[in-house]
Amino acid sequence: MGEHTIQDPTTDIVSYLRELIAIPTVSPPGETSKMAAYLSNALAAMGYSTETYSAVPGLDNVVARMGSGSPSLVFNVHVDTVDAGDLSRWSHPPLEATPVGDHIFGLGAANCKGSGAVQLWLANKMARRGGPGKGEVIFTFVTDEENLGPNGMHFLREQGIVAPDMLLLGAPTDNSLITTERGVLWVEITTMGRAAHAGRPEDGDNAILRMIRIVTHLDKEMASRLSHRVDGDMRSTINIGQVHGGLNTNVVPSQCVTQVDRRLLPSETVYEAFAEIRSIVESVGEPENAVHVERLRGTNGFRGDASGPLVASLSNAIHAVTGSPAGYSTAIGVSDGRYFADDDVEIVNFGPGVGTEGHASNESVSIESLRSSALILDQAFSNLIGYAT
Repeated sequence: MGEHTIQDPTTDIVSYLRELIAIPTVSPPGETSKMAAYLSNALAAMGYSTETYSAVPGLDNVVARMGSGSPSLVFNVHVDTVDAGDLSRWSHPPLEATPVGDHIFGLGAANCKGSGAVQLWLANKMARRGGPGKGEVIFTFVTDEENLGPNGMHFLREQGIVAPDMLLLGAPTDNSLITTERGVLWVEITTMGRAAHAGRPEDGDNAILRMIRIVTHLDKEMASRLSHRVDGDMRSTINIGQVHGGLNTNVVPSQCVTQVDRRLLPSETVYEAFAEIRSIVESVGEPENAVHVERLRGTNGFRGDASGPLVASLSNAIHAVTGSPAGYSTAIGVSDGRYFADDDVEIVNFGPGVGTEGHASNESVSIESLRSSALILDQAFSNLIGYAT
């Protein structure tokens, strides 16, 4: 598509990042009305056809399109963040992008507003070059990712709003590639009992004690089974994440609720994992009407094609920009790519920032990581689809 000059993107990216960090998008609830308005206006001004879609009022997702036909290359960033937590642990205001040395500090700087700033820069670059040389490019900025909820990328897929051939998610991968991801399953276990005065506990049926018996057995049994489920750097895991029960200390609790997180190897399915947990819970032998096991949400993992065109273009671009071969990483968490795990879609996670920076006080992203990420994406896009002019 012809030679083009790549100008240093740093100033523009840092400017975008300042705007993104300044707009609060804490999840829950993941409210993104102000963020969506900013993004929609910015992308429309570049020349994109933009729409805002919401399954729930306030949980807004922005979709910006340019070009048409095949292939459909979809870029994705989630703009919701976790809560800042204890503000005394922050050295800088969480909602201000604060430069210190080579880093920008601020809530969401690494996960994933840094990628959002990079992708805004890339979107602007694409628009100034006339859009894609073939096919369509779609930028999606979504919410509800931190909650593993259905109102972001899941909603866009279910409604047929995006149907990518290739999906590039802006996860904080330190500009390495993630092409394989574990699945995730959340399960809720509820135990029921009978309330009574704590002075006569024998008159009641303690739902917390019932839960202790169940969770102790579940943890022990699953630890034995999962110790053998390993795939390279990935492990199949379980975590007892929440336990809530009782009304007051002087009352025998009549109900207890526990939520469980299961991370699944790509070879495991959500259906099989849920059936396994339910079977183990039932094997404890508690009365059937005193225990309820419910699947809250879950998606299968995926194993990408390392020889796909998106991976190849990114790998070549990483080598061209950095002088080093592309690195491959294993994700600790999960991305919105999981909603497309069962589709015929090439899925890649790539972006600036280190994953461990996210969800931490004094979250930051290095300026060099932002710069390199932009140059890599620019080169990869030029190789993969090309600019119109």
